Amino acid sequence: LAQESSSRLAALPPPHLRAARADLRSAMQGAGARGVAPVVKRPRIDHIDGCCFALVLPIVLAHSARFGMTNKTLLKVLAQENVLVGGFFVLMGYITAYTATKVGERSADERKLARPEMFFWSRVMSYYPLHLLVSTVFAPMFVAIDRYYKTPAGKTGLRAFLNYSMLQAWFPAEAEVWNQPSWFLSALTTSNLAMPAVLTRTAALSKVGLQKLFFGLTAVSMLQKVSFSNTSRFHSHNISTTEKEYPLIWNLTR
Repeated sequence: LAQESSSRLAALPPPHLRAARADLRSAMQGAGARGVAPVVKRPRIDHIDGCCFALVLPIVLAHSARFGMTNKTLLKVLAQENVLVGGFFVLMGYITAYTATKVGERSADERKLARPEMFFWSRVMSYYPLHLLVSTVFAPMFVAIDRYYKTPAGKTGLRAFLNYSMLQAWFPAEAEVWNQPSWFLSALTTSNLAMPAVLTRTAALSKVGLQKLFFGLTAVSMLQKVSFSNTSRFHSHNISTTEKEYPLIWNLTR
């Protein structure tokens, strides 16, 4: 009723709008007096879209710069996009917490977390069907590349299994073989698995507790940023060294 009334109010001219809002406010107060709980609607946070753009743009520029830039100093600066990937985890976690906790209360929404398995699958199914489609469409290309480099069939099968099961992020040597960005979805799946338990405890923290948790997580994140600071040599032929290097520690840290 509140949503329908709001849509109708938006179409009214200003003088009638003020009067209608007053009538609606009185009606809702009357409903509260009769024991009917008013509907608390979460406001949409438009700034989230702006944050996504601010994170995506440097990543796109970094991938493009590798193929058209010879200035090594500038290339090292631009090739730090992996540092920004952590921002997506922050946004995903914030959105999940925002939609699964109660507005104005220090508690989680029991209705959404009552069945953790359904909460987990609802999150995973928001991206896995597209991952399944893309992986299947391009699977012949991935297999052909493995055959070109004479990769054993057993290892190709392992890579396919890790890709489809979303476990590749936990195997550093294979984390970016099939569809490199999908390692992010693999790590996100694990995060979604732990989210019901994490949200229940985090939602009950006070402001001081949340600040302490924030500073602790920031300190851990800084260790990863130091590890990411040397990523350019793994991805750019203009910076790569003559020695053969394997970014196992880098992938494991990530």
